[in-house]
Amino acid sequence: MDLFTPVHLVIILVVALLIFGPRRLPEIGAGIGKTIKEFRKSMNEIQQDVSLEAKAKDAEVEKKG
Repeated sequence: MDLFTPVHLVIILVVALLIFGPRRLPEIGAGIGKTIKEFRKSMNEIQQDVSLEAKAKDAEVEKKG
């Protein structure tokens, strides 16, 4: 059984529309989109930092060994 079938998504959208109204829904969507974009950007930066540190450590080990 899938958690988010199309029927579930429609029900969630209708409930959100009833709770927040048609004026606030685009604002909320834009806010969530910006949050996800920032989260992905931060995750990419962390991955790059970890990768650079690993490469530096590998180079240091090769220099010693």
